[in-house]
Amino acid sequence: MLKSEKSAMDVESRERIRELITLRGGGYNEESVADIIENALKLLKDVEDSGDVRVIQTAMRELRYAFKLFAPFSKNRKVTIFGSARTQPTRPEYLQGVEFGRKIAQAGFMVITGAGGGIMQAGHEGAGPEMSFGANIRLPWEQGANPVIREDKKLVTFKYFFTRKLIFIRHSDAIVLFPGGFGTMDEGYEALTLMQTGKSQLMPLVLMDRPGGTYWKTWDKHIREHLLRDQLISPDDLNLYQMTDDPDHAVRIITRFYRNFHSSRFVRDLLVIRLNHAPSETAIAALNEDFSDIIDGSPIRNLDVTPEEIEDGDQVKLARIGFGFNRRGYGRLRQLIDVLNGL
Repeated sequence: MLKSEKSAMDVESRERIRELITLRGGGYNEESVADIIENALKLLKDVEDSGDVRVIQTAMRELRYAFKLFAPFSKNRKVTIFGSARTQPTRPEYLQGVEFGRKIAQAGFMVITGAGGGIMQAGHEGAGPEMSFGANIRLPWEQGANPVIREDKKLVTFKYFFTRKLIFIRHSDAIVLFPGGFGTMDEGYEALTLMQTGKSQLMPLVLMDRPGGTYWKTWDKHIREHLLRDQLISPDDLNLYQMTDDPDHAVRIITRFYRNFHSSRFVRDLLVIRLNHAPSETAIAALNEDFSDIIDGSPIRNLDVTPEEIEDGDQVKLARIGFGFNRRGYGRLRQLIDVLNGL
Protein backbone atom coordinates (compact mmCIF):
# COMPACT_ATOMS: atom_id res chain seq x y z
CA MET A 1 0.00 0.00 0.00
CA LEU A 2 1.31 3.42 -0.92
CA LYS A 3 1.97 5.93 1.84
CA SER A 4 -0.68 8.28 0.45
CA GLU A 5 -3.25 5.47 0.41
CA LYS A 6 -2.44 4.54 4.02
CA SER A 7 -2.72 8.17 5.08
CA ALA A 8 -6.13 8.48 3.43
CA MET A 9 -7.28 5.27 5.14
CA ASP A 10 -6.09 6.59 8.53
CA VAL A 11 -8.05 9.81 8.01
CA GLU A 12 -11.18 7.85 7.09
CA SER A 13 -10.76 5.55 10.10
CA ARG A 14 -10.49 8.49 12.47
CA GLU A 15 -13.61 10.04 10.94
CA ARG A 16 -15.53 6.77 11.37
CA ILE A 17 -14.32 6.49 14.97
CA ARG A 18 -15.58 10.00 15.72
CA GLU A 19 -18.92 9.09 14.10
CA LEU A 20 -19.09 6.02 16.34
CA ILE A 21 -18.43 8.15 19.44
CA THR A 22 -21.17 10.55 18.35
CA LEU A 23 -23.51 7.59 17.79
CA ARG A 24 -22.89 6.47 21.39
CA GLY A 25 -23.79 9.95 22.64
CA GLY A 26 -20.29 11.26 23.27
CA GLY A 27 -18.89 11.66 26.78
CA TYR A 28 -15.71 12.34 28.68
CA ASN A 29 -12.25 12.55 27.10
CA GLU A 30 -13.45 11.93 23.56
CA GLU A 31 -10.04 12.44 21.92
CA SER A 32 -8.39 9.96 24.27
CA VAL A 33 -11.16 7.42 23.73
CA ALA A 34 -10.77 7.84 19.97
CA ASP A 35 -7.06 7.10 20.33
CA ILE A 36 -7.84 3.95 22.35
CA ILE A 37 -10.23 2.74 19.65
CA GLU A 38 -7.67 3.46 16.93
CA ASN A 39 -5.02 1.49 18.80
CA ALA A 40 -7.46 -1.36 19.38
CA LEU A 41 -8.04 -1.59 15.63
CA LYS A 42 -4.28 -1.93 15.12
CA LEU A 43 -4.45 -5.23 17.02
CA LEU A 44 -6.08 -6.70 13.90
CA LYS A 45 -2.69 -6.60 12.16
CA ASP A 46 -0.12 -6.15 14.91
CA VAL A 47 -0.92 -8.97 17.38
CA GLU A 48 -1.67 -12.44 16.10
CA ASP A 49 -1.67 -14.45 19.34
CA SER A 50 -5.21 -14.57 20.76
CA GLY A 51 -3.88 -14.97 24.30
CA ASP A 52 -2.00 -11.68 24.05
CA VAL A 53 -5.14 -9.94 22.81
CA ARG A 54 -7.15 -11.40 25.71
CA VAL A 55 -4.65 -9.91 28.18
CA ILE A 56 -5.26 -6.45 26.68
CA GLN A 57 -9.00 -7.04 26.54
CA THR A 58 -9.27 -8.19 30.16
CA ALA A 59 -6.94 -5.50 31.51
CA MET A 60 -8.95 -2.81 29.73
CA ARG A 61 -12.24 -4.16 31.08
CA GLU A 62 -10.92 -4.45 34.64
CA LEU A 63 -9.43 -0.96 34.71
CA ARG A 64 -12.50 0.67 33.18
CA TYR A 65 -14.79 -0.90 35.78
CA ALA A 66 -12.44 -0.13 38.70
CA PHE A 67 -12.04 3.52 37.71
CA LYS A 68 -15.83 3.79 37.45
CA LEU A 69 -16.24 2.24 40.91
CA PHE A 70 -13.75 4.62 42.57
CA ALA A 71 -14.87 7.78 40.72
CA PRO A 72 -17.70 8.82 43.11
CA PHE A 73 -15.19 8.79 45.98
CA SER A 74 -12.39 10.71 44.26
CA LYS A 75 -12.42 13.48 46.89
CA ASN A 76 -12.06 11.03 49.79
CA ARG A 77 -8.54 10.31 51.05
CA LYS A 78 -7.80 6.58 51.09
CA VAL A 79 -5.29 4.30 52.83
CA THR A 80 -4.34 0.91 51.40
CA ILE A 81 -3.58 -1.81 53.94
CA PHE A 82 -1.37 -4.73 52.91
CA GLY A 83 -0.55 -7.79 54.99
CA SER A 84 -0.85 -11.54 55.22
CA ALA A 85 -4.12 -13.29 54.41
CA ARG A 86 -2.96 -16.04 56.83
CA THR A 87 -2.96 -13.88 59.97
CA GLN A 88 -5.42 -15.37 62.45
CA PRO A 89 -7.92 -13.20 64.39
CA THR A 90 -6.16 -14.05 67.66
CA ARG A 91 -2.82 -12.62 66.52
CA PRO A 92 -1.65 -9.20 67.81
CA GLU A 93 -1.19 -8.04 64.19
CA TYR A 94 -4.84 -8.78 63.44
CA LEU A 95 -6.03 -6.80 66.46
CA GLN A 96 -3.76 -3.92 65.41
CA GLY A 97 -5.28 -4.09 61.93
CA VAL A 98 -8.77 -3.71 63.38
CA GLU A 99 -7.64 -0.83 65.61
CA PHE A 100 -5.83 0.97 62.81
CA GLY A 101 -8.76 0.55 60.42
CA ARG A 102 -11.14 2.00 62.98
CA LYS A 103 -8.94 4.97 63.89
CA ILE A 104 -7.95 5.92 60.34
CA ALA A 105 -11.63 5.83 59.33
CA GLN A 106 -12.44 8.09 62.28
CA ALA A 107 -9.79 10.46 60.90
CA GLY A 108 -11.79 10.61 57.64
CA PHE A 109 -9.81 8.19 55.47
CA MET A 110 -11.38 5.30 53.59
CA VAL A 111 -9.62 1.93 53.61
CA ILE A 112 -8.64 -0.20 50.62
CA THR A 113 -7.48 -3.80 51.02
CA GLY A 114 -7.13 -6.85 48.82
CA ALA A 115 -10.51 -8.01 50.24
CA GLY A 116 -9.19 -11.36 51.50
CA GLY A 117 -8.87 -12.71 55.03
CA GLY A 118 -6.26 -12.03 57.67
CA ILE A 119 -4.96 -8.45 57.81
CA MET A 120 -7.24 -7.44 54.94
CA GLN A 121 -10.35 -8.52 56.83
CA ALA A 122 -9.02 -6.88 59.99
CA GLY A 123 -8.72 -3.52 58.22
CA HIS A 124 -12.26 -3.80 56.91
CA GLU A 125 -13.61 -4.82 60.31
CA GLY A 126 -12.10 -1.72 61.86
CA ALA A 127 -13.15 0.73 59.15
CA GLY A 128 -16.57 -0.82 58.52
CA PRO A 129 -18.03 -1.57 55.07
CA GLU A 130 -19.20 2.00 54.44
CA MET A 131 -15.59 3.23 54.65
CA SER A 132 -14.04 0.26 52.84
CA PHE A 133 -13.06 -0.76 49.32
CA GLY A 134 -12.08 -4.26 48.28
CA ALA A 135 -9.76 -5.07 45.38
CA ASN A 136 -9.99 -8.85 45.23
CA ILE A 137 -7.93 -11.23 43.08
CA ARG A 138 -9.18 -14.50 41.60
CA LEU A 139 -7.04 -17.35 42.93
CA PRO A 140 -7.82 -21.07 42.67
CA TRP A 141 -7.29 -21.81 46.37
CA GLU A 142 -9.12 -18.90 48.00
CA GLN A 143 -12.85 -18.65 48.62
CA GLY A 144 -13.26 -15.03 47.59
CA ALA A 145 -13.78 -11.79 49.44
CA ASN A 146 -14.04 -11.57 53.22
CA PRO A 147 -17.55 -11.32 54.76
CA VAL A 148 -17.20 -7.63 55.66
CA ILE A 149 -16.87 -6.48 52.03
CA ARG A 150 -18.33 -9.46 50.15
CA GLU A 151 -21.78 -7.96 49.52
CA ASP A 152 -20.66 -4.35 49.25
CA LYS A 153 -20.81 -2.48 45.94
CA LYS A 154 -17.30 -1.10 46.56
CA LEU A 155 -15.75 -4.49 45.74
CA VAL A 156 -14.02 -5.25 42.46
CA THR A 157 -12.42 -8.57 41.51
CA PHE A 158 -9.36 -8.73 39.25
CA LYS A 159 -7.89 -11.49 37.13
CA TYR A 160 -4.44 -9.90 36.90
CA PHE A 161 -2.20 -8.75 39.70
CA PHE A 162 -0.77 -5.91 37.61
CA THR A 163 -4.15 -4.21 37.08
CA ARG A 164 -5.00 -4.69 40.74
CA LYS A 165 -1.69 -3.18 41.87
CA LEU A 166 -2.20 -0.20 39.57
CA ILE A 167 -5.55 0.49 41.22
CA PHE A 168 -4.04 0.22 44.71
CA ILE A 169 -1.38 2.82 43.93
CA ARG A 170 -3.55 5.04 41.75
CA HIS A 171 -6.19 5.53 44.45
CA SER A 172 -4.03 5.49 47.59
CA ASP A 173 -3.07 8.53 49.63
CA ALA A 174 -1.10 6.37 52.08
CA ILE A 175 0.02 2.76 52.41
CA VAL A 176 0.36 0.67 55.56
CA LEU A 177 2.14 -2.67 55.43
CA PHE A 178 1.64 -5.26 58.15
CA PRO A 179 3.83 -8.40 58.30
CA GLY A 180 3.14 -10.64 55.32
CA GLY A 181 4.58 -12.97 52.73
CA PHE A 182 5.71 -12.64 49.13
CA GLY A 183 2.66 -10.57 48.17
CA THR A 184 3.18 -8.01 50.92
CA MET A 185 6.88 -7.73 50.04
CA ASP A 186 6.03 -7.31 46.36
CA GLU A 187 3.47 -4.60 47.04
CA GLY A 188 5.80 -2.76 49.40
CA TYR A 189 8.75 -2.79 47.01
CA GLU A 190 6.47 -1.76 44.13
CA ALA A 191 5.22 1.26 46.08
CA LEU A 192 8.76 2.25 47.09
CA THR A 193 10.05 1.88 43.54
CA LEU A 194 7.25 4.01 42.09
CA MET A 195 7.85 6.79 44.62
CA GLN A 196 11.64 6.58 44.27
CA THR A 197 11.36 7.02 40.49
CA GLY A 198 8.57 9.59 40.48
CA LYS A 199 6.06 7.26 38.85
CA SER A 200 3.55 7.78 41.64
CA GLN A 201 2.68 10.58 44.03
CA LEU A 202 4.70 10.70 47.22
CA MET A 203 2.63 9.42 50.13
CA PRO A 204 3.18 8.05 53.63
CA LEU A 205 4.34 4.43 53.61
CA VAL A 206 4.14 2.98 57.12
CA LEU A 207 5.57 -0.39 58.16
CA MET A 208 3.46 -1.67 61.05
CA ASP A 209 4.95 -4.31 63.33
CA ARG A 210 3.29 -6.13 66.20
CA PRO A 211 4.11 -4.65 69.63
CA GLY A 212 7.81 -5.24 70.23
CA GLY A 213 8.09 -7.14 66.94
CA THR A 214 11.16 -7.31 64.71
CA TYR A 215 9.67 -8.16 61.30
CA TRP A 216 10.22 -4.70 59.81
CA LYS A 217 13.30 -3.94 61.91
CA THR A 218 14.96 -7.00 60.36
CA TRP A 219 13.83 -5.89 56.91
CA ASP A 220 15.17 -2.38 57.55
CA LYS A 221 18.51 -3.85 58.69
CA HIS A 222 18.76 -5.76 55.40
CA ILE A 223 18.00 -2.57 53.46
CA ARG A 224 20.70 -0.64 55.28
CA GLU A 225 23.38 -3.35 55.38
CA HIS A 226 23.02 -4.47 51.77
CA LEU A 227 21.18 -2.00 49.54
CA LEU A 228 22.45 1.17 51.23
CA ARG A 229 25.95 -0.01 52.14
CA ASP A 230 26.53 -1.35 48.63
CA GLN A 231 25.26 1.97 47.19
CA LEU A 232 22.31 0.31 45.47
CA ILE A 233 20.03 3.01 46.89
CA SER A 234 20.78 6.50 48.18
CA PRO A 235 20.59 7.50 51.87
CA ASP A 236 17.69 9.80 51.08
CA ASP A 237 15.62 6.84 49.88
CA LEU A 238 15.26 5.82 53.52
CA ASN A 239 12.93 8.81 53.93
CA LEU A 240 10.32 7.03 51.79
CA TYR A 241 9.15 4.79 54.64
CA GLN A 242 8.61 4.88 58.40
CA MET A 243 8.26 2.11 60.97
CA THR A 244 6.07 1.82 64.05
CA ASP A 245 4.29 -0.73 66.22
CA ASP A 246 1.62 1.72 67.39
CA PRO A 247 -1.60 2.22 65.37
CA ASP A 248 -2.02 5.71 66.86
CA HIS A 249 1.45 6.67 65.62
CA ALA A 250 0.63 5.28 62.17
CA VAL A 251 -2.50 7.45 62.04
CA ARG A 252 -0.48 10.52 63.06
CA ILE A 253 2.14 9.88 60.36
CA ILE A 254 -0.59 9.81 57.71
CA THR A 255 -2.70 12.74 58.91
CA ARG A 256 0.36 14.96 59.47
CA PHE A 257 1.50 14.36 55.90
CA TYR A 258 -1.66 16.18 54.75
CA ARG A 259 -1.56 18.92 57.41
CA ASN A 260 -0.42 21.49 54.82
CA PHE A 261 0.59 19.49 51.75
CA HIS A 262 -2.29 18.64 49.43
CA SER A 263 -0.90 17.30 46.15
CA SER A 264 1.62 17.98 43.39
CA ARG A 265 1.94 17.85 39.63
CA PHE A 266 4.37 18.88 36.93
CA VAL A 267 3.46 21.91 34.81
CA ARG A 268 5.98 22.20 32.01
CA ASP A 269 9.38 22.49 33.75
CA LEU A 270 7.96 23.24 37.19
CA LEU A 271 7.00 20.93 40.01
CA VAL A 272 3.89 22.58 41.47
CA ILE A 273 3.08 21.70 45.08
CA ARG A 274 -0.44 22.61 46.22
CA LEU A 275 -0.78 23.65 49.88
CA ASN A 276 -3.49 24.57 52.35
CA HIS A 277 -1.40 27.54 53.52
CA ALA A 278 1.22 29.47 51.57
CA PRO A 279 4.69 29.74 53.16
CA SER A 280 6.09 33.16 54.05
CA GLU A 281 8.85 34.72 52.00
CA THR A 282 11.24 34.03 54.89
CA ALA A 283 10.28 30.36 54.78
CA ILE A 284 10.71 30.32 50.99
CA ALA A 285 14.24 31.69 51.35
CA ALA A 286 15.08 28.97 53.90
CA LEU A 287 13.66 26.26 51.64
CA ASN A 288 15.80 27.43 48.73
CA GLU A 289 18.88 27.28 50.92
CA ASP A 290 18.11 23.94 52.59
CA PHE A 291 16.96 22.11 49.46
CA SER A 292 19.26 23.62 46.84
CA ASP A 293 20.52 20.10 46.03
CA ILE A 294 17.23 19.14 44.35
CA ILE A 295 16.55 22.46 42.59
CA ASP A 296 17.34 22.44 38.89
CA GLY A 297 16.38 25.73 37.25
CA SER A 298 13.74 27.96 38.79
CA PRO A 299 14.05 28.43 42.57
CA ILE A 300 11.22 27.70 44.98
CA ARG A 301 8.64 30.49 44.93
CA ASN A 302 4.99 31.11 45.66
CA LEU A 303 2.88 30.72 42.52
CA ASP A 304 -0.50 31.75 41.21
CA VAL A 305 -2.58 28.92 39.81
CA THR A 306 -1.21 27.96 36.39
CA PRO A 307 -3.26 28.09 33.16
CA GLU A 308 -2.90 24.31 32.83
CA GLU A 309 -4.43 23.76 36.26
CA ILE A 310 -7.25 26.19 35.47
CA GLU A 311 -7.98 24.30 32.25
CA ASP A 312 -8.10 21.00 34.14
CA GLY A 313 -10.01 22.44 37.11
CA ASP A 314 -7.20 21.08 39.26
CA GLN A 315 -7.23 22.43 42.84
CA VAL A 316 -7.42 26.02 41.64
CA LYS A 317 -8.36 27.46 45.06
CA LEU A 318 -5.29 26.20 46.90
CA ALA A 319 -2.04 28.03 47.57
CA ARG A 320 0.94 26.65 45.68
CA ILE A 321 4.69 26.81 45.33
CA GLY A 322 6.74 25.76 42.32
CA PHE A 323 10.34 25.12 41.37
CA GLY A 324 12.56 23.32 38.92
CA PHE A 325 12.93 19.86 40.44
CA ASN A 326 15.80 17.60 39.35
CA ARG A 327 13.38 14.61 39.14
CA ARG A 328 15.84 12.39 41.00
CA GLY A 329 15.80 13.35 44.66
CA TYR A 330 12.39 12.05 45.69
CA GLY A 331 13.61 11.09 49.13
CA ARG A 332 14.70 14.70 49.65
CA LEU A 333 11.40 15.89 48.19
CA ARG A 334 9.71 13.82 50.89
CA GLN A 335 11.73 15.78 53.45
CA LEU A 336 10.68 19.05 51.81
CA ILE A 337 7.03 18.06 52.22
CA ASP A 338 7.65 17.34 55.91
CA VAL A 339 9.12 20.83 56.32
CA LEU A 340 6.12 22.40 54.55
CA ASN A 341 3.81 20.51 56.90
CA GLY A 342 5.70 21.90 59.89
CA LEU A 343 5.50 25.54 58.87
